[in-house]
Amino acid sequence: MIRLPFRDTFYEVKPSKIICLGRNYAEHARELGHEIPEEPVIFLKPPSALIGPGQTIILPRRSNRVDHEVELAVIIGKRGKNIPREKAMDYILGYTILMDITARDLQWEAKKKGLPWTVAKGFDTFAPIGPRVVDKREINVDDLEIGLKVNGEVRQLSRTSKMIFKIDEIIEYVSGIMTLEPGDIIATGTPEGVGPLRHGDVVEAWIEGIGVLKEEVLAERSILC
Repeated sequence: MIRLPFRDTFYEVKPSKIICLGRNYAEHARELGHEIPEEPVIFLKPPSALIGPGQTIILPRRSNRVDHEVELAVIIGKRGKNIPREKAMDYILGYTILMDITARDLQWEAKKKGLPWTVAKGFDTFAPIGPRVVDKREINVDDLEIGLKVNGEVRQLSRTSKMIFKIDEIIEYVSGIMTLEPGDIIATGTPEGVGPLRHGDVVEAWIEGIGVLKEEVLAERSILC
């Protein structure tokens, strides 16, 4: 169970699904050699990938390159289907940080074969979240600094205003496909600067007004030895 500070109490993170956006920052799309999408590109991560602040990202043995991606995450507050964008904000509980950890080599291999990205995105510990949930009424997420550093070196630094598809558009699009349930998480995409994580790294992701999410990184083989 992951419990994050929320208002003057705690919030239990128990999503039925984690919906993620790919290529929602133009420079990130370009750095991976992709065109700018005309509509949101979405994929799912399993809730079993979630870990909380101060835990450990495990690098799986079957991957030779695991990348970091910092993202603004939306926590859904009430059930909704076919939500129009003008009402989208009514369905939000709050915001937090999510790292979309990705086995990049497995993702590249899947893309070449025309296969889904599920394996590359779905390993245990591949969705760190935290350090808290900020009530939607307490923060304006339209233009916040978003960044990530590894061992004190800044790797990603941008602003949420550079998202191609804004939160109301994303909720309208996603809810037109699947019903959003209370507690569901929408990760809104990562800016440019993604890069590999290695055994022993300390990774820190931050978003202005939300805080810093800090995790250690260990190789799976080192744990099994």
